[in-house]
Parts: sequence; C-alpha cells; structure tokens
Amino acid sequence: MPRAIISPSMLASNFGQLSAECKRMIKNGAEWLHMDVMDGHFVPNITMGAPILACVSKDVPGIYMDCHMMVSEPSRWVKDIADAGGALYTFHIEATSDPLSLIELIHEHKMKAGVAISPDTPSSAITDDVAELADMLLVMTVYPGRGGQKFLERCVPKVAELRARFPEKDIEVDGGVGPKTIDVCAEAGSNVIVAGTAIFGAPQPGEVIQLLKTAVNTAQAKAAAKQ
Repeated sequence: MPRAIISPSMLASNFGQLSAECKRMIKNGAEWLHMDVMDGHFVPNITMGAPILACVSKDVPGIYMDCHMMVSEPSRWVKDIADAGGALYTFHIEATSDPLSLIELIHEHKMKAGVAISPDTPSSAITDDVAELADMLLVMTVYPGRGGQKFLERCVPKVAELRARFPEKDIEVDGGVGPKTIDVCAEAGSNVIVAGTAIFGAPQPGEVIQLLKTAVNTAQAKAAAKQ
C-alpha cells in the first residue's frame, strides 16, 4: 500500500496570509498542500489561480502544491500551473473528453497527474488505461466548488472499488474529512487525505494532521494482517 500523506486544504485557510498559512501547515507536519483552483465555470465559485500559486511557490521553498483543478478546460491551464510551481495537477474526468492526452500533457510539463471524480460519477468512469497512466486518483466526498460541506459517506465505496483495482496507486479523498470521518476513508483504502476545516479550525492543527495519518497507517496495518 502507498504511504499515508496529509494534504491540508488551503481553501479553509486565511487567504490574506496564504504563504504564512502554508508555512504553518508544513511546520505542523503537512507534506502536501491542497490548492483548490476554481474557474467559475466548472464550479460556480472562483478561487486562486496560477499568479497566486506562483507567489506562494516563491515564498515557501520546497512546497509541494497538490493542485485540484476544478476548471472546465483543464488542458488550458497545464503550462501556467507548471510554471507557477505546481507539483501535482488533478483534473476532473467530467471536464475532458481525452483524459489520456491530458495526462501526457501534464507529464510533459514535469508534473504528476491526478484524476478526480465528483460524487455522482461512478468509479468505473476512471478506466484502467487512464488509471494506469495517472499518478493519483481523487474521490470527492462532497460536491466540488466550496468548502465546509457535509461528508457524503455514499461516496466511500468508490474508494474501495478503486483500491481493489489499483492496489499500489495513490488514492485521495477530499471533502468533509476529519477525525469523525477519517476511519471509513482509511479503511476503504484512501492514503492521501485532504482536510480543511478540521485542520484549520483546530487549536492544535498538528495534532489533527497526526491523527489523520495514524488512522491511515492503522487501517493499512489491519488490511495487511488480513492478507
């Protein structure tokens, strides 16, 4: 099983101090930082774009930006996000008719490629050839577009389905994940955990990050013991 990674969602941070918030999360044990890029088309909200990511990249040396592209033309922004310092470019399968070419384009720009599915999209939408070429698969456990939504447990079986098909692949969950919902995600096979409000709203965010990581490690140990 791939290792546990916690990726705090910067959507829940103080955008007025974004670079400082990124540094605070890294100091508290975060390896990745989840950057939600929304275009006002694929989702109704508008957040940060490449210029802001470029500033953060300069301010925070060594940052690993896990860029979740909630945009209607994902191929259009690959170069800009790469130039801004993006490390992982995750697009929605619903937003493209040619995911294989898009993954290849992302790789050409020296980024890893992720493929996301929204709550109403079945795991089968990620075909074997797409998953094998991608570096990560993302299962949304809320509807994309805004933070603070309630966790949709009905999406969790899709994690288990993808884990069964791709035992060595990074599988991320995003949306409403925190101490109360981490166990079902981890037991289903997710190893990359996005959490926003649960981390940023905590008095000790480092403790929450460690709790989430421990839950993944514990679930993986149980799964290994059953094999």
